[in-house]
Amino acid sequence: MSEGRRVLVVDDEANIRDLIEVALRFHGFATATADTGEKALRAAAEERPDLVLLDVMLPDVDGFEVCRRLRADGNQVPVIFLTARDTPSDTVTGLTLGGDDYVGKPFSIESLIARVRAVLRRTAPPASGGAAPVPDGVLRVADLELDEAQWTVRRGGVDVDLSPTEFRLLAHLMRNAGMVLSRTQLLAAVWGWEHGNPQVVETYISYLRRKLDPLGTPLIHTRRGVGYALRP
Repeated sequence: MSEGRRVLVVDDEANIRDLIEVALRFHGFATATADTGEKALRAAAEERPDLVLLDVMLPDVDGFEVCRRLRADGNQVPVIFLTARDTPSDTVTGLTLGGDDYVGKPFSIESLIARVRAVLRRTAPPASGGAAPVPDGVLRVADLELDEAQWTVRRGGVDVDLSPTEFRLLAHLMRNAGMVLSRTQLLAAVWGWEHGNPQVVETYISYLRRKLDPLGTPLIHTRRGVGYALRP
């Protein structure tokens, strides 16, 4: 998982930046670094990293704004936020902006490397030729189609543009169509967390509904106090 993967490390504290860079290289990652938000945006465009470790508190624009601009430009590179501000509201803000994980300072290097590997595994497109959930490799519920090999979604013949996290959430709901899945189950399956803020799930469910519901009858249903189910 490490070989050939490039990680962009963004932190204005040189000692932290250098420590992370050395650890990543020791574990086989290539690295690039930046100490401001503007430099991070340039490096993301030029270096094309496979993942960004992004400090929230930067001297020019904060990490949340950097992530917002990346997503606005169509750059879906996985982002792990690094910050001493690890309140639930900050965590939700970072993840709903399109972040993939959130690590509070201080952190252990071993834990950080494990989180980097976990996010890279979670965000990697499925390998072609893998086991298909149906003969042609496409999940279907009513007029909704999701191709896990091509990472495409269509509803009623209309292409639906989803972020990687939205795609993984929808795929899991479709693989378990008709079943009510709790927020805890979705956090574990989609985000890889045994514990986490359920508001993250609620936010991403609302994103999916906003994109899918205008194209037809609502497919994602809420079982109050339990969770969500996708069914016609």
